[in-house]
Amino acid sequence: MYSSIAASLIFAQLALPVTLEQDRLTACMDEAQRDPATAIATANEWLEGTSGTGRSLPQQCLGIAYTALLRWDAALQAFTTARDARLVDDHLARARLGGMAGNAALAGETYLQATTLLLRAEEDAIAAGQPVMAGQFASDRARALVALGLDSEAAMALAKARELAPQDATIWLLSATLARRMDDLENAQGWIETASRLDSVNPSVGLEAGLIAALGGFHEAARSSWQSVVDNAGGSPQAATAQLYLQQLDEAPSQQ
Repeated sequence: MYSSIAASLIFAQLALPVTLEQDRLTACMDEAQRDPATAIATANEWLEGTSGTGRSLPQQCLGIAYTALLRWDAALQAFTTARDARLVDDHLARARLGGMAGNAALAGETYLQATTLLLRAEEDAIAAGQPVMAGQFASDRARALVALGLDSEAAMALAKARELAPQDATIWLLSATLARRMDDLENAQGWIETASRLDSVNPSVGLEAGLIAALGGFHEAARSSWQSVVDNAGGSPQAATAQLYLQQLDEAPSQQ
């Protein structure tokens, strides 16, 4: 779970006024999805005629193209360069581009660099008046911290994420998962209940709810959660895992 890539990495676009340059970026990004190698050539040609802040858009296109090719180091460099080309007070653009760079670092398993980039993106998002975005970056930063084995620091990042983006079910799910792994079942139970209220149909939430219940000794509650995943998300990886857990529960000695 903690190695997953934020979906916004590939598809996020900056909220800019529609201009010829923005149209050019849109076309380049579309090409990056269809034919990333050609998009790289297009973006490099575009860069030849730019300077200063004008370099940000072609660098963003380069980042998207490298992402499509899973070339994470190159994507990281392109997104970071795109961010740094922005004016220092253009916090919204810098936040989004910094978040893309941080997620490229996360995908490329350069976790320490990811934490630095994502913290800076959080700060820019807050300065831009975008607390939900900042919370999502804090959640991404927690993933990197877990990968580094820094669970306590990850828990603090997730606490910040919950404060900034309290309606984001994924943040509550990640919080519950980490709490379970840290043997904090009381908080894990409360947080998975919140995740379920916010996103009751998410099979990952049902899967995690069953694990927390089972560890707490509530085997029938675990069975109910896992069965709901099987019934409602048939064919999904989560349903396959839930079915395996149900089999293990059936094979376990009877619980008194």
